[in-house]
Amino acid sequence: MKCAIIAVGTELLFGNVVNTNAAFISQELNELGIDVLYHYTMGDNPGRLKRTLQFAAEDCDLLICTGGLGPTEDDLTRETVCECLDVPLVYNAEAEAGIHRHFKRLSLEYSKNNEKQTFVPEGAEIFQNSQGTAPGFAIEKNGLTVICLPGVPREMKVMFSESVRPYLLKYMNAFIVSSRIQLFGMGESLVETKLLDLIEGQTDPTIATYAKEGVVEVRVTSKRTSEEEAAAAVKDMEKAVLERVGSNVFSTGAELLQDVVGNKLLERGITVSCAESPTAGLFAASLVDHPGISEIFDRCYVLYSEESICEELNVDPDLVEKHSPYSREVCEAMARGVYEKTGSRLCAAIAGLAGPEGYGDIPPGTYFLSVLFDGVMTTKEIYHFAWTRRLNREFMAMSMLDMIDHIIDGRELSVLS
Repeated sequence: MKCAIIAVGTELLFGNVVNTNAAFISQELNELGIDVLYHYTMGDNPGRLKRTLQFAAEDCDLLICTGGLGPTEDDLTRETVCECLDVPLVYNAEAEAGIHRHFKRLSLEYSKNNEKQTFVPEGAEIFQNSQGTAPGFAIEKNGLTVICLPGVPREMKVMFSESVRPYLLKYMNAFIVSSRIQLFGMGESLVETKLLDLIEGQTDPTIATYAKEGVVEVRVTSKRTSEEEAAAAVKDMEKAVLERVGSNVFSTGAELLQDVVGNKLLERGITVSCAESPTAGLFAASLVDHPGISEIFDRCYVLYSEESICEELNVDPDLVEKHSPYSREVCEAMARGVYEKTGSRLCAAIAGLAGPEGYGDIPPGTYFLSVLFDGVMTTKEIYHFAWTRRLNREFMAMSMLDMIDHIIDGRELSVLS
């Protein structure tokens, strides 16, 4: 199948709302083996929507629309689809029942304008909305399938998973299996270079690299006539990829780095405390996003001034004066100070310069990460200077997560490149 994704909503054109729906749907369709040819974004204008539907149908046999299914006067997607397909809107009791369930669940009074949402194209398959009022639907006519979904991302994603994916499975004539290999500390160009022999010779499975927020993802995908064949092909290629870039891999799934580390700390009962200067609590914040982390996470010291480092962690002022607060010596003293205060099995410290200014002969983007784990001190010096302080600080927090991941596994530290 060939698909066009059409996002409807004037707020998308104003830039007030980012169109995340199209990215999500594209990823889902890719896993189903459905090719996405176009992304369209338009305001709440039935004329332009009608022309877009007609144009997209020339190349595609599947159109997926998001938005314009609400109860207000400018929500006209269902009406426009009916006009294009020359089918009437008809009352649907199933749609009305779903809307009433939603209002009852939230103890809200049913609004009369919601009656508009009880009408759907004649002959359409209804997708109940477990997260809101607007039902979705799919309708097929003359070889064209049109699927309409709510524009609210939460509602759309749940509806897609619960209803649209099962609906589309009937179109699959092959099985697609994908594997996600996630790396930290290695740039996309270097990853591609290390995998170049695999990429140049690929047919099936295919290999693609994606860079996002400090992480590089390698996606291995196979499309075969049986799921078993596809899975075996992906596993063989995944092994070849890991042989080349395995030292920087933190996950062969969808987990975030903080979740990988959080799970390991929880499973092994490793208590954690930390001290952060340039990152100002970002490392701790990434950990405490993980459910259940309170079982092992004790505390975080956010220490930005030289005085606070000395007062809170008993770091010798002479050491700070001699080496500067942005030094290996002070970072290790901070980690030892955290241990003296907390007794946590793993004590981490981050010191450095987020920039844009340097300090004497120390350039901005110079960082030290120290981890005291089971009495053994490990320190890593990193130079990383991005365009903004925020990006520098976020990278340092992720670097600490990556360092801890290697230390508690007893693996050699990854080299950032």
